[in-house]
Amino acid sequence: MSEAMLSKVRKLLAQAEDPACTPAESAAFMAKATELIARYGVDRALLAAREPATDPVGDRVVEVVAPYARDKAGLLAAVAEPLRCRCVRRRQGSGFDLHLFGFASDLERVELLFTSLLVQAAHGLAGAAVPAGEHPAAFRRTWLAGFAHVVAERLRTAEAGAVAESGAPSVVLADRSDRVQRRLAEVYPRLRTAPRRRLAGSGFGPGAAAGRRADLGGTGVAGAGAPTRGIGG
Repeated sequence: MSEAMLSKVRKLLAQAEDPACTPAESAAFMAKATELIARYGVDRALLAAREPATDPVGDRVVEVVAPYARDKAGLLAAVAEPLRCRCVRRRQGSGFDLHLFGFASDLERVELLFTSLLVQAAHGLAGAAVPAGEHPAAFRRTWLAGFAHVVAERLRTAEAGAVAESGAPSVVLADRSDRVQRRLAEVYPRLRTAPRRRLAGSGFGPGAAAGRRADLGGTGVAGAGAPTRGIGG
C-alpha cells in the first residue's frame, strides 16, 4: 500500500475512534474507507495470482482478553470470514487465543480492523443505556452480537462490490479460500465446530445500529501488535 493511501487509512481510523465523532461523520468515513479497503484486498489477490511470493499463506495468533472475551472473539470471527480468513478459538486463562489463517494481506486487514472495531465498540457501549431491570452483562453481550453481525454483513457487501467492479475471475478468490482451508486442516485435522450460543438481552438492535455506523477503514495496513484493548463492564 502506498504511503499516501496508508496515511488516508490511518486518518480515517483516528476519526472513527474519536468519541466526539457524530454518526453522520462516521458513516461518511465508512463509505469511502470500505471502498478503498475492499479494492486493496482484490488488488493484492490479483497480484498474488501472478506473483505468489508477494502474498503467502500464513497464520498468526491474536489474544482476546476478558471481560467479554467470548464476545470479542465473535467479533474477530465476524471480521475474518468476509476477508477470506479462518480462525480457531483456543481457551487461554480467562480469555482466548484466536489462531488466524489467511494470506498475509488479508491477515493484516483483519488484525488492524479488529483493533479499531474494539475501540469503536467500547465507545458505543459506553454511550448505550442499559434498560431498567436488565442485567448489564446480558445487554452488553447482545449489543456486541448485533454489532458483529452488521459489521460482517457490511464487509461481505464491500468485498463483493470490489470483486464485481474489478472483474476479477472468481476462480482466483476461490483458490485463495481453498488454500487457506487446507492450511488450517493441516494444523487442526480434527477441528470441531462450537455449539451456537444462546444470549438473553435486548442489546442486539442498538449494537446493530452501532455496527452500521462503525468505520471499517483499517483493513488495508498491518497492525502493530496483538489487539487486547478491553471493553469494560
